Amino acid sequence: MSLTSLNRFSVPTAGAGSNTSLLMPKLKYRFRVNLLGFGVESSVELTKQVSDVTRPKVSFEEMTIDVYNSKVKLAGKYSFENLTLTLRDDASGQVTKLVGQQIQKQFDFMEQASARSGIDYKFQMNIEVLDGGNGNSEADILERWEVYGAYVQNADYGDLNYATNEVATVALTIAFDNAVQFKGVAGTGADRGLGAVVGRTIGEAVTGRSGAQ
Repeated sequence: MSLTSLNRFSVPTAGAGSNTSLLMPKLKYRFRVNLLGFGVESSVELTKQVSDVTRPKVSFEEMTIDVYNSKVKLAGKYSFENLTLTLRDDASGQVTKLVGQQIQKQFDFMEQASARSGIDYKFQMNIEVLDGGNGNSEADILERWEVYGAYVQNADYGDLNYATNEVATVALTIAFDNAVQFKGVAGTGADRGLGAVVGRTIGEAVTGRSGAQ
C-alpha cells in the first residue's frame, strides 16, 4: 500500500485530491488545572490531585419575534454553566485544608462574617489541554481556558464506604463570570477562540443568510 493513501483517511472537502491527513484529536486525559488566588496558601497541591474537570459551556437565551406568517429567533443574553472539579482527597489533608480556606474566604463560619466584596474571595482557574510531554520533554499546551471571577458555589466532601475500593474525593461546583479560550498559551487575539478579537458587524436586518442569492 502506498503511504500516500494514508492521506485519504479523512473526508473530501472539494473535488479530486482535496483529502488531507486526519488531524490528531485532543485527548481527554492529557490536561492540568491551575487555581490562582484559591484559598490562603499555594494551591499547587490541588493541581496534582485533580481527578476530572468540565470545560466551560455557554448558552444564549432565545428571543422570538413574531412576524406575519413566521417567527424570527435572536440570541439574547448569555450565561455560563457552572464547572465541576473533582479532587482526590489526600492522606496529608492538603486538599481539604485548601478547599476549607477558600470557603472561609467566602464566608467565615466561625465568626459568621461574610466577605466585603467579590474581589476578596474570587479566584482564576486555568484549564490546559496538554500534548503528552513530561520529564525532559516539557509538555506543550494545546488549549488553554482562563476562567475569571470564580468562586466555590458548592463543596461536596463525598461519602465513606466500607464496601468500595475507591479513593475519597472532594467535588467542587464552581461558578464564574467570564472565560477566554486560547490556542496554546495565552497570546494575541488571533490565538483566541472564545474571546477572540472579531470585527463587529453593523447591520439593520433581523435575518441572516450565507452567501449571495
